[in-house]
Amino acid sequence: MPMAKPSVAVAEASGVPAQASCSCPCPGTTLFPYPPPRGASGIAAAAVRRKCLQAEVGGGACWGVESMRASSPTHARAAAALAGAGADEEEERAAWMARHPSALGKFERIVAASEGRRIVMFLDYDGTLSPIVDDPDAAFMSETMRMAVRSVAKHFPTAIVSGRCRDKVFGFVKLAELYYAGSHGMDIKGPAKASSSRHEKAKAKGVLFQPATASEFLPMIEAVHERLVETTRSIPGAKVENNRFCVSVHFRCVDEKMWGELWESVKGVLREYPRLRLTQGRMVLEVRPTIKWDKGKALEFLLESLGFAGCTNVLPVYIGDDRTDEDAFRALRRRGQGQGVGILVSKHPKETSASYSLQEPAEVMEFLLRLVEWKRLSRLSRTQ
Repeated sequence: MPMAKPSVAVAEASGVPAQASCSCPCPGTTLFPYPPPRGASGIAAAAVRRKCLQAEVGGGACWGVESMRASSPTHARAAAALAGAGADEEEERAAWMARHPSALGKFERIVAASEGRRIVMFLDYDGTLSPIVDDPDAAFMSETMRMAVRSVAKHFPTAIVSGRCRDKVFGFVKLAELYYAGSHGMDIKGPAKASSSRHEKAKAKGVLFQPATASEFLPMIEAVHERLVETTRSIPGAKVENNRFCVSVHFRCVDEKMWGELWESVKGVLREYPRLRLTQGRMVLEVRPTIKWDKGKALEFLLESLGFAGCTNVLPVYIGDDRTDEDAFRALRRRGQGQGVGILVSKHPKETSASYSLQEPAEVMEFLLRLVEWKRLSRLSRTQ
């Protein structure tokens, strides 16, 4: 169905001089590591962390390193170990699990919420359908996971929403019947043909969408990619990836002692491109256009394309593991109580807008297969 192009605002930005000290850029606050120290109030620590991380486009090398650590699961494990394991840690995890229970343990509650509704599945790729690996080019999904996703797509409209460029994530998944939203949702395409009568409500087969003005950033992104490849060449383990509408700088294999140098290298390039912004994910720095578009906007666009705009007879389910997936979790929350299911994939407690959790891709696959089996049995019961 025809879609009006969303309004796009380009935020003003300017180069921010590097700070000489390692203090938090937020006046009067202390930058807590992730997770926060045992003595800190959980709510206060979360508020400080949000305030500090909102300043992602600024800050010097020392602040940059702390921010990079905050996005690092490896650092989270180390911080937890240093803070002291035992009863306190178990109590913290139990409290977090009470707020974000396992989607497998609460499976019956989730499917009960779908009664009289159409489930639409949204899946992140890295860390959700595939394991997190040192080489991003080797993040292959297993054949059993591919089978699970294919089975889900036979019953429910299914989309992959990834920070990767659309063509690259399609190359990993290799399922033509899915919708693909690459570059954090800035490059969307759906199945070329209706693959099943089960998708009769879909009104936009072959959806192809990019936010207005997005194409203007392509030459800029290409230039930044080339500059970053050159400036990070001297940092062992750094890998720069062109994801069409964003550039990803992976630092999973970079020695932590070099993180400050990497941060300054990236910020040094970005000072010449005020229309680009710097965000972070799991062990990755990402350069993106200053366009108000994210995974949450992509979720809303796809729901509208499928004919579910403003409808209550749909239950979107989003599964993801990264900070950028929080935009989608927040979009589900904005729909209202019981109008969407957000599932965070994480082995460690962390601040999230998701309602449920799964620990790893293996549990994601189990959840998807249980969903397929539930659908099969519910159809069988209706025919008897």
